[in-house]
Amino acid sequence: MEKMKLVVVGNGMAGMRTVEELLKISPDLYDITVFGDEPHPNYNRIMLSPVLAGEQTIDDIILNSREWYAENNITLHTGKKIHKIDRRLRMAFAEDGTFALYDRMLIATGSTPFMLPIPGKDLKGVIGFRDIKDVDAMIATAGTHKHAVVIGGGLLGLEAANGLKIQGMDVTVIHKNEWLLERQLDKTAGLMLQRSLEAKGLSFKLNMDTKQLIGENGHVKAIQFEDGSELAADLVVMAVGIRPNYALAESAGIHCDRGIVVNDTMQTFDPRVYSVGECVAHRGISYGLVAPLFEMAKVCANHLANFGIGQYKGSVTSTKLKVTGIDLFSAGDFTGNEDTEEIVLHDAVGGIYKKIVIKDDKIIGSVLYGDTTDGSWYFQLLRDGKPIHEIRDNLMFGQDSLGNTGHEGQDKVSAMTDEMEVCGCNGVCKGTIVKAIQEKGLFSIDDVKKQTKAGSSCGSCVGLVEQILVSTLGGGYAPPSSAKTICGCSDKGHEEIRQQIRDNKYLNIPDAIKGMAWRTPNGCATCRPALNYYLISTWPHEAVDDPQSRFINERVHANIQKDGTYSVIPRMYGGVTTPSQLRKIADVADKYAVPMVKVTGGQRIDLLGVKKEDLVDMWADLDMPSGYAYSKGIRTVKTCVGSEFCRFGTQNSTQMGIDIEKAFDHMWAPHKVKFAVSGCPRNCAESGIKDVGIIGVDSGWEMYVGGNGGIKTEVAQFLCKVKTSDEVLEYSGAFIQIYREEARYLDRTVHWIERVGLEYVKRRVIEDAEGRKAAYERLLYALQGAVEPWSERVKKRNEHKEFEDITI
Repeated sequence: MEKMKLVVVGNGMAGMRTVEELLKISPDLYDITVFGDEPHPNYNRIMLSPVLAGEQTIDDIILNSREWYAENNITLHTGKKIHKIDRRLRMAFAEDGTFALYDRMLIATGSTPFMLPIPGKDLKGVIGFRDIKDVDAMIATAGTHKHAVVIGGGLLGLEAANGLKIQGMDVTVIHKNEWLLERQLDKTAGLMLQRSLEAKGLSFKLNMDTKQLIGENGHVKAIQFEDGSELAADLVVMAVGIRPNYALAESAGIHCDRGIVVNDTMQTFDPRVYSVGECVAHRGISYGLVAPLFEMAKVCANHLANFGIGQYKGSVTSTKLKVTGIDLFSAGDFTGNEDTEEIVLHDAVGGIYKKIVIKDDKIIGSVLYGDTTDGSWYFQLLRDGKPIHEIRDNLMFGQDSLGNTGHEGQDKVSAMTDEMEVCGCNGVCKGTIVKAIQEKGLFSIDDVKKQTKAGSSCGSCVGLVEQILVSTLGGGYAPPSSAKTICGCSDKGHEEIRQQIRDNKYLNIPDAIKGMAWRTPNGCATCRPALNYYLISTWPHEAVDDPQSRFINERVHANIQKDGTYSVIPRMYGGVTTPSQLRKIADVADKYAVPMVKVTGGQRIDLLGVKKEDLVDMWADLDMPSGYAYSKGIRTVKTCVGSEFCRFGTQNSTQMGIDIEKAFDHMWAPHKVKFAVSGCPRNCAESGIKDVGIIGVDSGWEMYVGGNGGIKTEVAQFLCKVKTSDEVLEYSGAFIQIYREEARYLDRTVHWIERVGLEYVKRRVIEDAEGRKAAYERLLYALQGAVEPWSERVKKRNEHKEFEDITI
């Protein structure tokens, strides 16, 4: 059966997202031909700003390579602009004479930059900011000229200004309104943004109308304002808006009204012709944000596939932006009037501003500056129209604060519904990301970006994407060990941050953030846990441990489960217990109606399904130390029975395991750490897949490092052979301490060794005897006076309420 022919006019993000969706649900229905008037395959226009700033290249922002088109049997014509559509013959004609027949057509011609109709607009050096050609022109001009003027204080204008500043130009932004980003921010947030950008070296002229551009020898040299003043300009970038590009459709007799008019199935006046993207007018509205365009694409693909069930009824939009490293969020109507009320938090020094606009007990708008963590939650409340009177007192403090209101405690990610949007740039919700992680076996942020596009644009949602990975994969999450920077809050890498903490003796997070000039005054969920660990591991007994900068499990000293209950795993040193301990565990399980009692793979007993309000009482009744099964730190030391009972055992592995576990108890680390001690080469304790594995042999102990069980198993590498138990403690302690001091936060030992090399580890641990002993002593010093968290919390349960009120 001959396939139908689909011609796509426009090779941009909206048109190609439609094709991607179509290939998912009906890959064999059409022969597809795509025409694009640019010489490049489909690329991410949102990422033009990083290209201008020199942070990425054109290749980095390509969404669909030429190979992708070939693999999907799509005929791609780049650099060919369709100038005529004959609907009677069902043919599309390019300017160079190329033509294509169609059974269905998709017009996705996007928009064009609006150029102010003023004298001088046609001078050389006057451009828009819309495509790769514009970026190339800006970079070329920056290499030979000094003065740049950007007309327009919207998102594109500010990104262009920032990129040109990075390219070395003196940049002034001209804006006709009273504050920047007036469509996304209110006046207070707009002025805060202006001050932040001025600190980066940008200049601004607000409330200014441009009269004309003055040229010399055909090239722009100055801009003149309505008040008669002038400003030197070697380059003028007009970023004053876009206009739907519907001239082609209109010339073909398709009904247009300030855009290509479509119905709720994305069908035009001609039922064979569909349209999506910025060129469209749907119910009188044209959208310039990516998320609505991708919603259109999904509906359009549904109907092109002849399923006929999807409808696009418009979008409630939110804007989550990262303007030159500053996080912004807005949604709905945030202007306010006499019928509305506002809740405002304004920390001018800290660079945080939040405003929530309420009407009839519902959120109708919000603006966030500097801290956009709860933007998705506010947007969900707005979109769902939920009454907020029950959570009003905590509303400004975000979703985490609901733990204080009697709501079931969960961390931010687990509290998000699958429908809640994570990536506003690409319209990706939490459920899409979780499904991709589970079904496609994703392990890293880069994997998620490639599969779902979440986090691949402005980057402001990467921290949330990472939390979803951690939540979904647990120990299988592969942290970005080669990341250039700790997160978007800073331009510094992990090693530089650790060095500055040492050099400047920072002892708390606020001082560290301020001293290292963080872009975001309070940090984020990605950098704060890392900073907290770097501080306490660099300056033990001096640095201030910030519990709120730890992950949820470490804050409450128990593992949260998917139903909101907890698991309690007491410490059993070396896997050894007593009848008395077993009776306590059994009695506690009965008393608190524990749904499941399970022996773990680490030779301990897990009490699963414990209610939060029972935790402290259960710890008191158990009267056993915490097993730290929730920690980025030492978890278990697994043992076999060794020479004490096994007829094959050559060394007392059980006692060795107990000695290690007691010596390193309470130790925090960049990630979880697991030991195992086997009494003979038969290796019943599985020492070969542990962070530190120890195997007894006739003449002593063999030591292995960098093993990892879990989703991606890594076999440990041989480190050395020692004779005595004291040497086992010293060598393993030195290895762990160097790992603690040098690994990036969330690096497992295997990731750290991959980066520094096993030879480096051997030089530090084996060859440098003096350094090894010093590292071991530093570890023992750090562990002096460590507090057992369960018993400490039991003692203090009547002194304060920090646990009951803790945010989860």
